[in-house]
Amino acid sequence: MAAVGGAAAAAAGAPGGNAAAPGGGGGGASAGDQYARHSEMCQKFLLDFQTEDPATGEPVFKYAEALQRIANREVDVLEVSLDDLHHFTPPEFFDRVIANTTRYLKLLAEAADLVMPESQHEFDDSRASVLDIFLHHRMLNYHTDGARGDGATSAFPKDLTRRFEVTLTPSSKAKTVAIRHVKAAQIGRLVTVRGIVTRVTEVKPMVQVATYTCEVCSGENYQVVKGAVFTPMMQCRSTECERNRSGGMLYMQTRGSKFVKFQEVRIQEMADQVPVGHIPRTMAIHVTGHLTRTCNPGETVTVTGIFLPTPYAGSGARSLKQGLLSDTYLLAQHMEKQKKSYAESFVSDEARERIAAYARDGQIYDKLASSVAPEIFGHEDAKKALLLLLIGGLDRTLADGMKIRGDINVCLMGDPGVAKSQLLKFVCNTAPRGVYTTGKGSSGVGLTAAITKDTLTGEMVLEGGALVLADKGVCCIDEFDKMDENDRTSIHEVMEQQTISVAKAGITTTLNARSSILAAANPQHGRYDPRNSMESNINLPAALLSRFDLVFLMLDRPSREDDLRLAQHITYVHQHNQHPDLEWEPLDAAFIRQYISVARTYRPFIPETLTAYIVHAYVAMREKARDEGRRAIQFTPRTLLAILRLSTALARLRFSEQVEQGDVNEAMRLMTVATAAHKEQQGHGGMGAAGGDGAGGRRETKDRVYHIVVDLINKAKDNKVSLADTQARLLAQGYTANDWDDMIAEYTSIDVLGITKDKRFLFAV
Repeated sequence: MAAVGGAAAAAAGAPGGNAAAPGGGGGGASAGDQYARHSEMCQKFLLDFQTEDPATGEPVFKYAEALQRIANREVDVLEVSLDDLHHFTPPEFFDRVIANTTRYLKLLAEAADLVMPESQHEFDDSRASVLDIFLHHRMLNYHTDGARGDGATSAFPKDLTRRFEVTLTPSSKAKTVAIRHVKAAQIGRLVTVRGIVTRVTEVKPMVQVATYTCEVCSGENYQVVKGAVFTPMMQCRSTECERNRSGGMLYMQTRGSKFVKFQEVRIQEMADQVPVGHIPRTMAIHVTGHLTRTCNPGETVTVTGIFLPTPYAGSGARSLKQGLLSDTYLLAQHMEKQKKSYAESFVSDEARERIAAYARDGQIYDKLASSVAPEIFGHEDAKKALLLLLIGGLDRTLADGMKIRGDINVCLMGDPGVAKSQLLKFVCNTAPRGVYTTGKGSSGVGLTAAITKDTLTGEMVLEGGALVLADKGVCCIDEFDKMDENDRTSIHEVMEQQTISVAKAGITTTLNARSSILAAANPQHGRYDPRNSMESNINLPAALLSRFDLVFLMLDRPSREDDLRLAQHITYVHQHNQHPDLEWEPLDAAFIRQYISVARTYRPFIPETLTAYIVHAYVAMREKARDEGRRAIQFTPRTLLAILRLSTALARLRFSEQVEQGDVNEAMRLMTVATAAHKEQQGHGGMGAAGGDGAGGRRETKDRVYHIVVDLINKAKDNKVSLADTQARLLAQGYTANDWDDMIAEYTSIDVLGITKDKRFLFAV
């Protein structure tokens, strides 16, 4: 019978043997003395190691208290820090722990058994596990019926009665080794590797101790499983059966056996660790006990474990073909995620104070947006959109079970060389869970899910693609326009329902793909043609285009002023390897993640007083698009949901529990500015926020703002309009506060417009 996983017997070694002591003495007596000394040292470490309580300054016996909690059945893991071990024990002992970790883990477990205190609670059947009750009754039978001799019930193996596991926490000075540099010299040693999780199997029970019952004497036999495979016991070894020579048959007792949770994880080395011209290597990680279910595919993890060999299981043709070759794996002792999700991330009190101080700043929106890829020149509004994509809106579940997504999807459509891919890379690296892929190198199966055969069990399993790996994160798809049409239609369901329905190889299921989609694409003929409509330039189906909350046009327009500043910016970056001095110091990616994790805890609502304003603004957008005809981008009912999502993200950014009118205006401004470059290219005017066309463009912007204001004044009953309401309307149409201020300053200075004495109303002179 095969037991899943397990350490190889060759690497484990006997506690008292010469082979288990690297550099040990030549005789058996010296090895035995060394074993006794090291066992005593482990006991002393567990009992006497102490730290100082930071609050009271009193000494705390760290591991003695941990053993008491284990005895009380409050915890079932004894985590031994290598930093503590290095501080307490001689350097030679610490080096032996690193070089022969399996042996010293066993020594620590045996030492914990010897110094384990008595439980402070009486035995309680309601809180005990099945194995606890089984062992409790067997111990009672053994003490009351001792005349049975040294039969099976009189020898309980330590692996069966031990109700905890010992793990090692890596040293703070431990160096991470690339997967391809872990070689045969590290067999049996403790190593630390870093990689991307590519596959995680289901959690299976692994046999640690098998219990058998004899059909003749009813005695119990125990078999400790050490390797990846074991041969079940066939005959009873009790004194009664040996005396009578009955040779009773044994039957395995599942309830009396001990199983531990087992999971196999496969990691792939990081891209920066792969030499030129090589392909990434992978490594199998065997995870047991409390470490199972701690990572998911797509996450970057740092794993500390014991590098061990294992023979190829089975007796078939593959085993004969391999001969003396062995496979290798890493028995995990500690796993740590490089980028934790927003829900799992821990924000210290000091960081929360700093975040609160920034949140009170009225310019936090602009500061965070400018911190998005500060090395890239311009694209201020596109960076604001990417910031809102990282924050996201609110997922809503209606009473009938219908779900409305809160994740924001953004498409960057632009000419070559406008840094679309660099923006995607920044978002992918900043998000706690980000997957980057390209359109031409991705198939429909690679994006959604594929059917593969499990190498461990041989069963057909479902393996998630890029969109499943990006669940609760961001999936960045570059060269979106280069994808085949059949592959592109596979993400329609993901972008709205955020699920992937699969019916393959007898497997019918639905996978979660709750991710934001950030796509980058080029226009149809490589560059944007202003003579054609926006839809013909974008060349994406309307069904797919409507699923993007924002479609940003990033065009490369010749302008002496902009070209001069861009060239100066690029040359400075190449000369100094950093961005030029900005208006304020950009925030680092770690702080941005912490700020977003706090912002995502807020759940703002939309007040009833704002509902009518949003409705009228949406209807006005639809009417304007209808009047402009086929050359304008068409707004759908999904556009209204996009406004609500963007407004909610802006309220979260301010740490507010309520959406305000300014949030709605900024959301509508972003939607207008996103496509304003199309109008500028056609010569129909442009928005100052997206333009930068020089003095001519600013002149036209002032005139357009003036004509809009005059139309509003003529429609008013008393020929005057509110300054605040008029400014809010212009901001909602995509103009900026600077456009408004410039128009007011110019036309009031020449006495074309006037402002009342209370500074509340505007009228025509």
